[in-house]
Amino acid sequence: MDPLKKAQIGKTSLRVTRLGLGGAPLGGLFEDVQGESAVATIRRAQELGINFFDTAPLYGHGKSEKWMGLGLAGVPPDARVLATKVGRVLEPVEPGTLEKDEFDNPAPFKPVFDFSYDGTMRSFHESLERLQIDRIDILHIHDADDHFDEAIKGAYPALDQLRREGKIKAVGAGMNQAEMPARFAREGHFDCFLLAGRYSLIDHTGLKELLPLCVEKQISIIIGGPYNSGILATGAKPGAKFNYADAPPEILEKVRKVEEVCERYQVPMKAAALQFPLAHPAVAAVIPGARSVAELEENFRLISHPIPGDFWADLRSKGLLPEEAPVPE
Repeated sequence: MDPLKKAQIGKTSLRVTRLGLGGAPLGGLFEDVQGESAVATIRRAQELGINFFDTAPLYGHGKSEKWMGLGLAGVPPDARVLATKVGRVLEPVEPGTLEKDEFDNPAPFKPVFDFSYDGTMRSFHESLERLQIDRIDILHIHDADDHFDEAIKGAYPALDQLRREGKIKAVGAGMNQAEMPARFAREGHFDCFLLAGRYSLIDHTGLKELLPLCVEKQISIIIGGPYNSGILATGAKPGAKFNYADAPPEILEKVRKVEEVCERYQVPMKAAALQFPLAHPAVAAVIPGARSVAELEENFRLISHPIPGDFWADLRSKGLLPEEAPVPE
């Protein structure tokens, strides 16, 4: 599979490489990343030909956006597609007073949910400052799980206005569930959704409603978390992460069965995890996170790894893939 082949985002003029770079690890997800390493990873992605970069205020409480701005400095706007998010504002706090979350060594800011119109505009302008740019390509409503009404009545109108003014090119929503994006798709004019973990080698939740709806409405899906927080990269070992927590027994067992098929065909499980979702016509790109140049280069190599058709057929015959799930050719 060609990582540099480009796909259109919705009905917009944006075209993204099928492989992008997710920015959560660069913000210190689970483990701190030094600025030099983060910037080097972003610049190496450009050297490889990747043009799609995703970040958010939440990631490292502003650090990921800062590194992304530095890594993309000097890159012409038409040579990259940059996505960030709204839904949280960053309130300054005294260093050392933050409650612990999934980010290691975050900046001294507390992320506070705010899906109001004014909060969305504030978040957008503060992201511009951290990124050191004056335009953002894709702006997602982020993690609105418990805030649908506020998000559709406050954040969405703000994003729609920014799109009409030409300050952003695409409106999206980024979530770890498939049900609410389907509601967004029916109630607003969305160009894309960032779906994290809900359409992967082992989780096919998005296949039932969201992905067919997006094909119908010409809304692009961007796949985040293709390794389901790590288990599809590490394998079913003790402490393996699924959905940002320790994997439950039933997930460990499912991954063990996938690993058996991978071993039979000598297919790296990470390669299968990256390539599987891209076969669906709704999916424009997959954006695995990388915390180093080495991880980025591995993703680039694995997405091109040849996988025989019998491998996918074997997974399907064992009930590990739904009959209706498209597979790579």
